[in-house]
Amino acid sequence: MTHAYRTRSFSCVLPPAATVAGRWGGLLAGALLGLLLLGGCAAGAGGMGAGGSSAEPMTESDEPDARKRARLRLELATGYFEQGQTTVALDEIKQSLAADPTYVAAHVLRGLVFMQLNNNRLAEESFQRALQLNPRDPDALHNYGWYACQLGRHREAVDLFTRALASPVYVGQAKTLMAKGICQVRMGQFAEAEGSFSRSYEIDAGNPITGYNLASLLYRRGDFSRAQFYIRRLNNSELANAETLWLGIKVERRLSNLEALGQLAQQLGRRYPQSREWASYQRGAFDE
Repeated sequence: MTHAYRTRSFSCVLPPAATVAGRWGGLLAGALLGLLLLGGCAAGAGGMGAGGSSAEPMTESDEPDARKRARLRLELATGYFEQGQTTVALDEIKQSLAADPTYVAAHVLRGLVFMQLNNNRLAEESFQRALQLNPRDPDALHNYGWYACQLGRHREAVDLFTRALASPVYVGQAKTLMAKGICQVRMGQFAEAEGSFSRSYEIDAGNPITGYNLASLLYRRGDFSRAQFYIRRLNNSELANAETLWLGIKVERRLSNLEALGQLAQQLGRRYPQSREWASYQRGAFDE
């Protein structure tokens, strides 16, 4: 989500492990990664400010010259980061923070870059600095939460996601609920995760990661009819892959829909003949 004078910004950058089954294959590649997982990182032109939680965003006329320079540098940094040019992105972030050291969005993006580079010390430092400047910034809370989840600090992560979702002006609710659900799955809190994914799906029904995880959880607890609704919708889109087709096959098998099962199996074998899922189908390993 972007607005005039807001930096195009980042939500959680999810790795392929961000599914119940543990991977998503190629679905997160390229532009789709940006479509699904970027957005709503921190207020670009100032947003809720450096130290408060005002619901009134900063507009162009409010923006000081220093913040404008910082914002423009951060927009460049964001573009470089999206292209994988982390060194150039870091240089632009340095210049952004030189112009305005209190710019929360720049600290958050710095944290994401160092998270991508597996530099946990500097990532942690960046996210904590962002929250020192604004403890209620929902995008800083979201991204720090995803960072904590990646490190196995699940309870802390869920708390950070919950705090982000409490913001009445936060536009990234669907992605935060999705990330919260993923972290809850990793904790073994499947009922809570189902609730998070369901709420996320209500806001953004087009997100395949949410739809897949929700279908997986429903299948896991034996609610095959509801699982069918979500996985069929995904498999009828251009976002279907080996993993979604395989889940669809298992759901249709449980419901004794042999014609639908056969159609999905044909797609799986034709499109993904070297996949683990096709090998499992050929072995009849439906319960692995």
